[in-house]
Amino acid sequence: MDFYDTAGSAPCRSVIMTAKALGLNLNKKPMNLMAGEHMKPEYLKLNPQHTIPTLVDNGFPLWESRAIMVYLAEKYGKDDTLKCPKRKAVINQCDPELYKKIESAFDLLNTFLEGHKYVAGDALTLPDLSILATASTFEVAGFDFSKYANMAKWHANVKKSAPGADENWEGCL
Repeated sequence: MDFYDTAGSAPCRSVIMTAKALGLNLNKKPMNLMAGEHMKPEYLKLNPQHTIPTLVDNGFPLWESRAIMVYLAEKYGKDDTLKCPKRKAVINQCDPELYKKIESAFDLLNTFLEGHKYVAGDALTLPDLSILATASTFEVAGFDFSKYANMAKWHANVKKSAPGADENWEGCL
């Protein structure tokens, strides 16, 4: 199995630990996001969302760490240790609730940004820097900002213009 990852990524590390727990060997293919390797056509064919991590199992590409972890446990788990239905139910009931909270926060931010270039108006402020750090973490985790048009536009702008944005990005990896 080919596993496209990046050093330091918590989602990538969670998949690696899952594979180890299942006795699986991953053919790691480190991606240099700063060099844009995740935007190359050959990678985009595997993962059009260009997120990390991505697993390719016998030609089947899959991204999003939790989806990969569940897939590996269900396909390769030799016993029920990692795929116990009761444990899975508890996990599944928690994840959607947390995801709803994230979506709610991004929806509020999207509203805040209506008609503004930055969070507090038309100039970069501390909230922009704070929110950029959080949003970048979610970007690395594969969160789709596209349904939040104002936020997606803000995020693209602040990623390029904020002082230290490159260091912020490196810290996410």
